Amino acid sequence: MRSPRTGQLATCALVAVTAAWGSTFFLIRDVVQQLSPTDFLAVRFGIAAVAMAVLFWRPMRALQRREVLVGCGLGLIYGIAQVLQTVGLAHTSASRSGFITGTYVVLTPLLGALILRDRIPRTTWLAVALATAGLAVLSLRHLGFSYGDLLTLASAAAYALHIIGLGRYSTPRAAAGLAAVQMIVIAVVCTAFASPGGIELPSGGGAWASVVYMGVIAGALAIWAQTWAQSHLTATRAAIVMTLEPVFAAFFAVVSGQESITTRMLFGGALVVGAMYLVELAGRREARAPAPDPELLHHRV
Repeated sequence: MRSPRTGQLATCALVAVTAAWGSTFFLIRDVVQQLSPTDFLAVRFGIAAVAMAVLFWRPMRALQRREVLVGCGLGLIYGIAQVLQTVGLAHTSASRSGFITGTYVVLTPLLGALILRDRIPRTTWLAVALATAGLAVLSLRHLGFSYGDLLTLASAAAYALHIIGLGRYSTPRAAAGLAAVQMIVIAVVCTAFASPGGIELPSGGGAWASVVYMGVIAGALAIWAQTWAQSHLTATRAAIVMTLEPVFAAFFAVVSGQESITTRMLFGGALVVGAMYLVELAGRREARAPAPDPELLHHRV
């Protein structure tokens, strides 16, 4: 049985991950002025892979063969999602990309129900609806669907599969090694897409500092924290918490002076935070629920 305190710690870890991801939006905007999106991904995740291989070499070696294969599969899915999202961003607006990517909050329970036959409580569906509405208020400016939107939707489906896979296969014991294997595969996938035209490196101390931050903090540390947190949370609960990413992106944009606070930001952010609170409250009630009596279970058989 999952401890309520551990579940709360896992939720806090995921919130910190989304804060790190949200802090990268304005940094990425500057870096891709110099580098192509695929070159940026290759350098960022290459740095992350080296860092994780050094830090988590022993946990990687301790993985069982099945866990290595799981890590490779999850890394492949995540790497493809990154490439699809980045290429899609070149053919759609950043706000639409943010909203469509965030639809993994809907796709996660849907795919979980289809693939794993998960039962999703009504409270969770309400939280999904609130989070989706919040994302729409924060990001969506007009209707319609383009080629870039289609690629971004495919990336959202891939992110949902990654979240489901982590929720299914991640364990606290294997989290560090599993995260490292994923990151190495992600780096290989991104490098493969960037290699045909040659990989260009950042120029200037500021660009390098941004890429190293995004590789080590918002890359290596974030994937480790996500992998560990999802060993204690359901996939749908994790997906709802991760919709805080655009909220943090808006926060950092305001703090850095690039944007001003708007009613739209406040309302959309409140809906997403409300969804997270709702799913967290449901998680606490579930954790406090008494375990079924073994005798009753015996008599039912």
